[in-house]
Order: sequence, then C-alpha cells, then structure tokens
Amino acid sequence: MRGWIREQSLSLFFLAAFLMTLVGQSYAGYLHNNEELAQHGDPLISWARYVVSSEYGAAVMENWQSEFLQFLTFIAATIWLVQRGSNESKQPQEIGLESDQKQKVKGYAQSNSPAWAKVAGLRFHMYANSLLIVMILCFVGTWFASSVTGWTEFNSEQADHDEPTVSWSTYVATASFWERSLQNWQSEFLAVGVMAAFTIYLRQRGSPESKPVGSPHDETGTSG
Repeated sequence: MRGWIREQSLSLFFLAAFLMTLVGQSYAGYLHNNEELAQHGDPLISWARYVVSSEYGAAVMENWQSEFLQFLTFIAATIWLVQRGSNESKQPQEIGLESDQKQKVKGYAQSNSPAWAKVAGLRFHMYANSLLIVMILCFVGTWFASSVTGWTEFNSEQADHDEPTVSWSTYVATASFWERSLQNWQSEFLAVGVMAAFTIYLRQRGSPESKPVGSPHDETGTSG
C-alpha cells in the first residue's frame, strides 16, 4: 500500500487539495450568502441547501470550464506551435502530428502498447486524439453547466427585484455572462503563456516542468 501511495502521490495530492478547497469554498460561500440574506431580511439557509444552489454551482462551474479550456487549447496549440527554449514546447523540427515511429503506433507499437494504438481506422484515430476529445467534452459540459446555473441565479435576482426573467438563450447573449466567462479565460491564457515563457530562463531542480538547471536557454522540450 505504501508503494502504491508513493507511485500515485501526485494525483492523490491534487485530489486532496481539490476536495479541501472545494469544501472550503462551499463553506465560505455559504457564510457570505447568509450574510447577504441577513442584510436583506431574508431567511437564512443551511450549508446543505447552499451547496445545491445555483449561486454555488455557478461559481464552481465558471472556474472548472476555464481550466478545461486552458488545457484543451494548450494541448491543441502545442501540436503545431512551438516556443524555442521552452520546456512546455516540443522541438521546432517536430511540429505537427509526428511520424508513426516517433509516436510508437501501428507497426511501430511495442508489445505493451495500448491495444488501440496498434490498429488502424476509427479506433486508432479516436484513441490518438482521446485526450483532446475528452478535454473538449469536459469544457463544453462545464461551460453549459455554468451557463445554466448562472442563468438560474440571474433569473432569481430578476425575480427578487420584480423584473422579468429571461430565457437561457437570452442570458448567454448578455454582457454579464460573457464578462464572467472572459475574466476567467484570460487568467488561464495568461498563466499558460507565462509558464511557457518562464521555462526558457528559469529552472526548478528536480521538476519535470523545468529543464535541467544547467541546460542552455535555447534548449527546447527537455525535462529536469
């Protein structure tokens, strides 16, 4: 068990961090929501009621969809785009989908390669693009969930102010929805761009996200 935990420690660490911050966000949001309810003389709600509310759902989904957008755009962009000297880029001469030999597929597959990497046709193409496909589905799903929860929250506020509610299609065309979406998206693109640029000149010994400490600045796509 100890060996298994060590081998899975990166995933387990981020899973634990994710769950702790998710619960922390829910509790902080619950307290803040009840403060606002008290200020308006409305009855307070329980924590359990808050975590199934559109307010909490909208806040969570807005962040999730921006993260999935970050990864899907980074995965897609790094197929064809490179950054000389960055550890987040592949070698400039390897732009594109790369050869079957380089990718160890079909006739170049190893004995322990995934079964769908050894075949041709639809199964191969699905598996060869499965990471990007799943990221797109995750982004679309969380974007839609964000729009629905935001729409519900928006209509609730409209009703509280005795103003007419709107349809989902009307809500997703509002400046309010796109302001909330784009303020998350731009931060994700900034983070990826900064990371790609920083790895040209900065190092972290022992991290695979960094080049070896002694590597020249123009060395591209190596890990420490």
